[in-house]
Amino acid sequence: MADHSSRLLPELPPLAVSLGDPAGIGPEVIAKAWAAREAHRLHPFFAIGDRRSIEAVWDGPVIAISHPAEASGIFDTALPLLQVDDPGDIVAGKPNLAGARCALDAVELAVGLARSGAASGLVTGPVAKAQLYAIGFTHPGQTEFVAERCGVAPENVAMMLVGPDLRTVPITIHCPLAEVATQLTIDLIVSRVRACARGLVRDFGIAVPRMAVAGLNPHAGEGGTLGREEIDIIAPAIAELRAEGLQVTGPLAADTMFHAAARAQYDAAICMYHDQALIPLKTLHFDVGVNVTLGLPLLRTSPDHGTAFGIAGQGIATPRAMIAAIALAGQCAATRATI
Repeated sequence: MADHSSRLLPELPPLAVSLGDPAGIGPEVIAKAWAAREAHRLHPFFAIGDRRSIEAVWDGPVIAISHPAEASGIFDTALPLLQVDDPGDIVAGKPNLAGARCALDAVELAVGLARSGAASGLVTGPVAKAQLYAIGFTHPGQTEFVAERCGVAPENVAMMLVGPDLRTVPITIHCPLAEVATQLTIDLIVSRVRACARGLVRDFGIAVPRMAVAGLNPHAGEGGTLGREEIDIIAPAIAELRAEGLQVTGPLAADTMFHAAARAQYDAAICMYHDQALIPLKTLHFDVGVNVTLGLPLLRTSPDHGTAFGIAGQGIATPRAMIAAIALAGQCAATRATI
């Protein structure tokens, strides 16, 4: 995979990084990412959220800004921060509804800044869905929320999980395993793969993307003896995509798709459900997995981990996935600027 790890061109705006739930590990790993900015040659970014959530877990320099344009000049000496609403008392590891509102407002602001061009893209810190649902959040996750704010239908975006040696895209995401087969349709597969192909070109600079599509059933259905989804849904979708000129192979047996020799044959693996995509990615790249939302008019990444309330405030959270998410956002921003 291409390496664009050098510091980006100075004319590119900074990245917006929402802190996530203030009681989770988001503030800590984002602050640690800033501290590691030179070692990883990170593009300038600014945090969005509550300053006290950072100061509760980190004693490094933080400077408040009123506009993203101020961030690049501050970035070398302090973590720039755009303050949002006051969430009240913050106790690491103990989320509350005020913190959820703060996290949601930070994402909302980050989306607006990225859409306006004031930020090159956004990186979202982890949020607590239970608390978000309690304040009226109706989306399955931040991906769907960002898509709605961009005016993009959920089926036209794709969640790509990215590691150093593997990219995977689940067709169905947060649904019970028992419902996967009923949710799979030809149109959904076609829409997700199209979004993946466009993202590989636009964000990763791959001129002719190669995509391998997994089957749903063991042995990709074994000719229909172990299920007909491959015959009735997946193969017709692949035929439609090939007719459009896309390089798509499959349906393939999922249990033989992820060894090193197989991974060398494609740029992204298209999987039928959540765990089929995330188990191989997390097995290979547990600490550095990045979630990239494809199909949006803006650039969005996030670390592939949650709030980790159990270790919040202890100073032991690893920033590797957050560093990877910020670095990848910078790389993709640079790629978009050259296409």
